[in-house]
Amino acid sequence: DLVARTFLNEPVILFRDNEGIARALVDWCPHKFAPLHRGKFTDTGSIRCAYHGLEFDAEGACVYNPHGKTPKQGVRAYPVAERHSLIWIWMGDSDRADPAAIPDFSILDPDRDADTQVSKRDWIKMEAGYELITDNLLDLSHVSFLHEGILGNEDTIAADTIVDHEGDRIYARRLMENVRVPGLFDLLFKGDGGRVDLWNDIRWDAPGCMMNDAGVTDPGGAHEDGTGIFGTHFLTPETERTTYYHFAAVRQNPRPVAPDIAEELRHKLSELRHIAFAEQDAPII
Repeated sequence: DLVARTFLNEPVILFRDNEGIARALVDWCPHKFAPLHRGKFTDTGSIRCAYHGLEFDAEGACVYNPHGKTPKQGVRAYPVAERHSLIWIWMGDSDRADPAAIPDFSILDPDRDADTQVSKRDWIKMEAGYELITDNLLDLSHVSFLHEGILGNEDTIAADTIVDHEGDRIYARRLMENVRVPGLFDLLFKGDGGRVDLWNDIRWDAPGCMMNDAGVTDPGGAHEDGTGIFGTHFLTPETERTTYYHFAAVRQNPRPVAPDIAEELRHKLSELRHIAFAEQDAPII
């Protein structure tokens, strides 16, 4: 399929070529600026403009003009890379694209047990700039109020908080000891509504990639004896005031349950996270 998106105010068309490789081109024909996503992907692997039939290959070169001499002018191609089950696009100068700069989200690699470990991969478009969403995610003191009953409660207001960095990576860590377990974590842990130590350690790879190590264990217990999630958050600006917000969660130390229960937990986890982000965070942000 030809998928149209806008990134950083630039119209982009995404597709896979005949070899299955992800590609990205600017989404307009240089002839009269018709949107290429309204065209078609041909058997030869080119994209045919719906307006006058000019065709462009996966690198953006014009390879056919049905009306005469094929022009030299093509369309811009953006560097893309596939890593950690995501497609990453570089919007800057092509010669500065460096796949090594993609942050580590290997917990989403497809060789994991996706059926039981990874929640539904979900996304929403927020009517807000990515900076405000970033601020919301890095300051998780709001969960006790905005996400009361799901991710926090009155017991979780007070927390030991540490902010530090390693190179270009920022961490904001919160520890809440001997608190009533919030609903989502109760679902993943013992289901007894008891007391736990709760941690929220969020990692920020600027400008828009985050991972939240969040979980619970018995009061005074070790993290490895508890359970929780690695919540991944990816913010892709559409414009200055709109953002594509992609998210998923990977279970950590999941407690052994029957396959049907594991699937039910997976769907419930996805549902609760969607409610938290789409129905609670989004209106405030």
